[in-house]
Amino acid sequence: MTGRVTTALTLAGALAGLGLAASVLHARDARYPAAPPTERLLYLRSPGVAKRLMLSFDGLAADIYWIRAIQHYGRDANPMTAPEKGKFELLQPLLDLTTTLDPHFNIAYRFGAIFLSAPPGTDKGSGPGRVDQAIALLEKGLANNPDRWVYAQDAGFIHYTVTGDYIEASRWFERAAAMPGAPEWLSKLAANTRIHGGDRQGARAQLERLTKSEEKYIREMAERGLLQLDAMDQIDQLQSAVEEFHARNHAYPAGFQQLFGEFKKDPTGVTYDYDREKGRVTLSEKSSLHPLPKALLSVPKGLPGSAK
Repeated sequence: MTGRVTTALTLAGALAGLGLAASVLHARDARYPAAPPTERLLYLRSPGVAKRLMLSFDGLAADIYWIRAIQHYGRDANPMTAPEKGKFELLQPLLDLTTTLDPHFNIAYRFGAIFLSAPPGTDKGSGPGRVDQAIALLEKGLANNPDRWVYAQDAGFIHYTVTGDYIEASRWFERAAAMPGAPEWLSKLAANTRIHGGDRQGARAQLERLTKSEEKYIREMAERGLLQLDAMDQIDQLQSAVEEFHARNHAYPAGFQQLFGEFKKDPTGVTYDYDREKGRVTLSEKSSLHPLPKALLSVPKGLPGSAK
């Protein structure tokens, strides 16, 4: 019995000690908070200096910087963990360091370009929207790996799906198709892209073919492109209804509810924006489909660039 009492008292004392320690630590943290983490600092920004310092450990260092690039992108793209200022400020330098330390780091070039070109400002997160940096990274990959036609193909897909510049996309596809080892379908893709620039029907047919790609990220970009086309078709229908209402009533409707009895949403479930004064329907900047490819957008009547 005495042994049990002793054990119980020992256990109670240990628990009391733990509680007291926790209270002390809490009080210390409240009065003397820890300094903010310095993980956003990048002590080496010169790829040349980094390469000289790493000696024969370039490959290991490249892996470390690549992991940091992934973590940096993931944190800043997440609205719950993104900083108020300096979003994605280290992404391009980290990718530059990675691909200088290891000039043949295939994944860093390809997925790094996707990270850099991701559109900014959606309700599900955001990206840097730096297509220029993405293309520069892929051009660096081509300079270091002249036989990697996939980098030219990726540059074409970025222009096809992000900027909507189909002529520039076709140039990159043509460049990729001319490289040794490139598949035959790239030549057809280049031709179709150039022919169908500004043609939604052609763009839809091309994107539907791309949804069958073996590359997951290409399939995902193609699926997003198809949803964008659906949104543009819906916007045209809504805009037409607004203009018909104006022709009958000599005034624009107060909103979607007056015209349709309900709010109108895009394929992702986000309500379209409506400017009552101009009578213009547009995609919300909160939509993950924003921005829409400019080459395929219709211009409402009466606005600059529209048919008289």
